[in-house]
Amino acid sequence: MPRFAANLSLMYTEAPFLERFALAAADGFEGVEYLFPYEYDPGVLARHLEEHALEQVLFNAPPGDWAAGERGLAALPGRAEEFRAGIRLALDYAAVLQAPRIHVMAGIPQDSDDLDHCRDVYLDNLAWAASEAAQQDVDIMIEPINQHDMPGYFLSLQDEALSVCEALNLPNLKVQFDAYHCQMSEGNVATRLQAGLPRIGHIQIAGVPGRHEPDIGELNYPFLFAAMDALGYIGWVGCEYRPRAETRAGLGWLRQEEARASRTSGSAA
Repeated sequence: MPRFAANLSLMYTEAPFLERFALAAADGFEGVEYLFPYEYDPGVLARHLEEHALEQVLFNAPPGDWAAGERGLAALPGRAEEFRAGIRLALDYAAVLQAPRIHVMAGIPQDSDDLDHCRDVYLDNLAWAASEAAQQDVDIMIEPINQHDMPGYFLSLQDEALSVCEALNLPNLKVQFDAYHCQMSEGNVATRLQAGLPRIGHIQIAGVPGRHEPDIGELNYPFLFAAMDALGYIGWVGCEYRPRAETRAGLGWLRQEEARASRTSGSAA
């Protein structure tokens, strides 16, 4: 059975952020992820993790001016110093939170930007970030994000992300495979998951369409969870979805997956 991590930026939003750690733990999650931790002192977050026996699975590096529509800096020309300062801050948080991976967002280039130049900038920035992160045994993650949810985002397709990883060939630069974004962008999720697995360091899920619980829509998640097991994926699966209502009421899919795993384990025994 995959190891599921609650995404506290999208789940349990019926409660204030710092109360969501306890709610996730009470529902059986052993790991958490979220978008950005920087509103909070890392020591405060670490205490909540320790109190509730949770592992910090993932968070994002600073994305630039999020309120103004920026969605990362890594592929944006002329932003290298700001990018590097953000990575240093993220690594400071990772050290306190004992987080093993950081998602680095590529960004949305300007219409006037040359995309070939943006790719060169992207590769240079990722190489620097991966080198810095390697000193703390931290992985740098890149995630293809669909153009419907984030128009103009620099990285949208799985093959593009794999090409970046292959070009740099750094052991701690990995793909964050989001099944929701993959389905929205290109489909064929199971095959793309299998093809990318050697480079995949984290998986995320949500129902398609709507980005709600993974128990409705066009993706067959029980099949995908079984495929992850068959492929030998042992990493985390982040639940990056927006619950249709109260979060706990929508966890039937998780209980069904627990039951499937129990039956599979019992058959193997």
